[in-house]
Amino acid sequence: MNSTTSTKDTNESTLKIYQKYLSLIDYSNDIIRKYPKSENFALVNEIKTTLYAGLRNLMYAIKNYRKQDKLKYLNEFDINLNLLKVHIRLSYKYKYITIQNYQTWSNLITDICNMLGGWISSCIKR
Repeated sequence: MNSTTSTKDTNESTLKIYQKYLSLIDYSNDIIRKYPKSENFALVNEIKTTLYAGLRNLMYAIKNYRKQDKLKYLNEFDINLNLLKVHIRLSYKYKYITIQNYQTWSNLITDICNMLGGWISSCIKR
């Protein structure tokens, strides 16, 4: 495989993870609108903050070409995804979301985590 094919594959997978993450943001915003008003400055705010911090880290990783910097942002993005998992578990525990919402939300995050794991591995191998 030549370097242009490798770069093209990396760009396509980067675009896929970005699109998938935007879908996660859309889904999350739809769900958290239904949370009780009392949670607007607590759990809802934490979810939104984590989502947009994740988007920021993802964009920094996409735009960065130095391996160390890219890995730093990818690891921070991974932390954001893990925090989202905790927020979702809490949302389900407090009965703010249904089991279907919980499963769909978790599956979206799991898909992104799997893509991210592959991306991190490819960066480490370079």
